[in-house]
Amino acid sequence: MPLLLLPPLGVVTSSCSPTLSVLSEPQMVMKASEPGNVSELNDLPLDAERIEPYLLNLRQRAEKEPVIRPLQDLSDNFLIRFLRARDFDVELALKLLINYHKWRQECPEISANLRPSSIIGLLKNNYHAVLRSRDTAGSRVLIYRIGRWNPKEFSAYEVFRVSLITSELIVRESETQRNGLKAIFDLQGWCFSHAFQITPSLAKKISCVLTDSFPLKVRGIHFINEPRFFRPVFTMIKPLLPDKIKQRIHFHSSFYTTSLTHFFPASILPLDLGGSGPSVDELCEEWTQYILQAEDYLQGLCVDSGGDASQS
Repeated sequence: MPLLLLPPLGVVTSSCSPTLSVLSEPQMVMKASEPGNVSELNDLPLDAERIEPYLLNLRQRAEKEPVIRPLQDLSDNFLIRFLRARDFDVELALKLLINYHKWRQECPEISANLRPSSIIGLLKNNYHAVLRSRDTAGSRVLIYRIGRWNPKEFSAYEVFRVSLITSELIVRESETQRNGLKAIFDLQGWCFSHAFQITPSLAKKISCVLTDSFPLKVRGIHFINEPRFFRPVFTMIKPLLPDKIKQRIHFHSSFYTTSLTHFFPASILPLDLGGSGPSVDELCEEWTQYILQAEDYLQGLCVDSGGDASQS
C-alpha cells in the first residue's frame, strides 16, 4: 500500500581506528560487524572522524555505478542515510543506494512529481498525519486514514506518493535515520473500490520500498479498524515482505484505543486513538502545512525536473 512508506521498513569496519590505507582503497569492504560498533557509529555526529572513511568508501563506489547519474549529489548528508539504514555495512548501503535510484527511475507514476500540489486534495482531506512526538524508541509515528481517500479522485499511485513525500522529508532527520518509523493505518471506510486499486504490480512496488529501496527502517506497522475483506489484499502483499517486517505487523481491529497504548505512550497518541494528544484532524492540518512549506525542496526531488534526490 502506498501508505507504507514506508519503507520500507548494517555497516562498518573493524575495531581498529581508520588509517590512510583504509581511505585510499575504495573497493575495501567496510562493515561494522559488532553490535556495539554499530551503536557507537549511529550515535556519532556526521562530521565525526570515525564516520569519514565509511562515507568516503561509499562515495567512491557509488561514483562508479551507472544507475547513479554523475550530476547527482553524493554529499555526506545524503550518504549517511544509507549507511545508517544498513548499520554501516558499505556493501549493503551501496545496494540500497542503487535500488533507491533504480526504483525512482522505474516508477515515474509515483516519483516523477513530488510536488505537494499533485496530491493536495488528499492532504486537505486530512488523510495523513505525523505525530508531534516520537515514541519511546525514538521512532517517528505516521498515521494514514484510508476512509479519507476517494479512489474516484486519486489513484493508488498518488496515495503512495503521499508516503514517499513524507519519507523524503523525515529521512533528513538524523534521529529518524537512527530509529526509523512506525505507521498506523486506520482502515475504517476501506471498501472494494480501494481494494481494486491494489494490483499485483503495485503490491510488488510497495514491497520494494518497504524492504530494500528506501533508506528508512520500518520499525512497526499497525492496522486499526480493518474490515474482514482487507485480509485478501494483505495476503497478496505479505509473501513479498521479509520476515523481519512481517513480525512487526500488528492488527488491532476495533479495540485499538486500548491495544495501541501497549506499543505507544498514551501521551503522544491522538485523542481519537485512545491517547491524550491533539486530534488526528489537527495533526493532519499541521503536517499538510509542513509539506506545503517544503515545496521547493520536494520539487528538486522530482525526476521529471532533473532534480536529484540528495539535497538536504
